[in-house]
Amino acid sequence: MAETLQFSTYLEPKKHSIPLVLLHGWGLNSAIWQPLIANLTTEFTDVFQVITIDLPGFGANINKKISPYSLANICQHITNTIAQPAIYLGWSLGGLVATEMALTYPEKVLALITVASSPRFVEQKSAAVVDDKAVNQLVWPGIKPQVLNAFHQQLQIDAKKTINGFLKLQAMGSPHVRQDIKQISQLVFQHDMANKNTLDESLKLLETSDYRLRLKDINQPFLRLYGSADSLVPKAVIEQVAKFAKNNSKQHIFIGASHAPFISHLDDFTQVLTDWLLSQLSC
Repeated sequence: MAETLQFSTYLEPKKHSIPLVLLHGWGLNSAIWQPLIANLTTEFTDVFQVITIDLPGFGANINKKISPYSLANICQHITNTIAQPAIYLGWSLGGLVATEMALTYPEKVLALITVASSPRFVEQKSAAVVDDKAVNQLVWPGIKPQVLNAFHQQLQIDAKKTINGFLKLQAMGSPHVRQDIKQISQLVFQHDMANKNTLDESLKLLETSDYRLRLKDINQPFLRLYGSADSLVPKAVIEQVAKFAKNNSKQHIFIGASHAPFISHLDDFTQVLTDWLLSQLSC
């Protein structure tokens, strides 16, 4: 029997409604989507059916073990779980999962939306000579490798403290940081936290994944959503990604938003998402 994952369906699906699958980010779970789901209007829910899936080892799927813990294996479980073609929206690490879905199972992905995500999360530098001196020049903006190394080390000592530290990074830059941190914490800690091994292996996906050269192969409608004050996906990434993505890719930047724009700028986020999705119906 094919391996599947538990998932949740929100709002009463209408006949011929289009599934919208929401994928959470690293260290968290699908409870993070509750404010967004509550904010969706009747106009939206008459057309789309909202589905959330916890990644293996997280939330409702905390006991689901996969080996190796890879994007390919995660997507195999998702495609076994959701039979109907759907629109996939992935936040942060979930954006990498959604991207892998669009590339590997194009017949299953009607459209792709990434939120505060990057095809390569880690900063990249290369050696160069400037004024007869050897220097390291920034090639790709992102999370400094030493930050992720520190997370790996901290996970072995105190996993919950590490997650709390990561939540602070996600909210950094928001005009209401403390409120956002409190809200995110209340949402995600409704479920037990993933174990250290799952957290460590899934963190490696952020370190090792690089989809830059593969973005041109995404043929589905592709929306990229960013926060201008995101501390994990620098604003400088946005122009770089646009060079790799095809013409069917569009972007929107939420001014003053953090790594979680659907928390810090919920109403604006809901409106932009709804407008884009409804516009796809007439294409």
